[in-house]
Amino acid sequence: MAATLLSINNYYYPRGGAEVVFFRHNGMLHDAGFHVVPFAMNHRMNVGGAERSEFASELEYGRESDGLVTKIRKGLKSVYSFEARSKLARLIDRSAPDVCHAHNIYHHLSPSILGLVRARGIPLVMTLHDLKIACPAYTMLSRDGVCERCRDGRLYQVVTNRCMKGSLALSALVMVESYLHLWLGSYSRNVDRFLVPSRFYLRKLVEWGHPAERFEYVPNFVSADSFEACYAPGTRFVYFGRLAREKGIATLIRAAAEAKVGVDLIGAGPAEPELRALAVGCDVRFLGFMTGAKLNAAVSSARAVVVPSEWYENAPLAVLEGAALGKPLIVARIGGLPELVVENESGWTFESGSVGELAAALRRVADLPDAEVAAAGLAARRHVEDEFSPRRYLERIRGVYSRLGVVWP
Repeated sequence: MAATLLSINNYYYPRGGAEVVFFRHNGMLHDAGFHVVPFAMNHRMNVGGAERSEFASELEYGRESDGLVTKIRKGLKSVYSFEARSKLARLIDRSAPDVCHAHNIYHHLSPSILGLVRARGIPLVMTLHDLKIACPAYTMLSRDGVCERCRDGRLYQVVTNRCMKGSLALSALVMVESYLHLWLGSYSRNVDRFLVPSRFYLRKLVEWGHPAERFEYVPNFVSADSFEACYAPGTRFVYFGRLAREKGIATLIRAAAEAKVGVDLIGAGPAEPELRALAVGCDVRFLGFMTGAKLNAAVSSARAVVVPSEWYENAPLAVLEGAALGKPLIVARIGGLPELVVENESGWTFESGSVGELAAALRRVADLPDAEVAAAGLAARRHVEDEFSPRRYLERIRGVYSRLGVVWP
């Protein structure tokens, strides 16, 4: 009889990198012989379309039609969802899972469900796609950049600095949520193993006082076979992802102007108007949001992929996919990004936020012979195939589950 995996995430559609990992994980475990039972919230974009009675009801924020009472109700539910806990209890009764693997659950399903899983005696694993168990704002990013003011239990700093979208009310809500679940021990008492996709996140969480033995390094993966590599280098550099302040794109535009190189920006986001204004007179093209074959073709035509982030990135799938397409990487030395590059082989790093260092890296790669750039792209592809493959991921997951007493099918 197949073992049953209870797989939990707020969203049940590929909304972002965390959801992509969630779906890939489910598919891989299904192929390995598990019966996969998902739990998420209903949403109009969910895979399959139809509303599922076993899912929690949709919980979204920022709707202009919401009155004060509705906003308060949603706020309380995001802190502790009795509905999600009740529906999950019924799903556990029906499916009798052998192991539970949670991904992003806060603000929607809420950590209320973790104690239930523990009470039922089900081994519980949680992949940390961000720093939420330490930082109420989950990014360790405030208005003035990277921020660790909440360290040593000073979670009130999220309100002092209005870290959540500059909103006092929203920041206060996440402060209450964080203090409540710290007091309840929702994470510390109930999760058997936390999986971290970057060694940086593991070190950072241990620095903040979490016990190292509760964490295991399990990096994200991509199936390189799904990407047709193009090692022939183009002349332009490419960034693809969200156009947001913390992504360091303003630094990239300034560096490109200094290095006198062309840059293509692929994506959309709130910073686009100011970035367009900054790019006037520079050789910068805004190509808009792309996915699938169109995105792959645009990246494949580049000389290198640039990731100029200015916050604690974890292990972005976009970086791995760029490497799988045969492109060398130029990444900021921040968060987990340097772990994805073999310096001077598959790519190059620079000090995060430094226009001068990034300009020098761009100029260096622009001046390299095409054969050397192609060799770096080949090294990037091989690094992904060796270290971030589906096979390696499955081996690591099997080890984690087995150590918790889960019998592999």
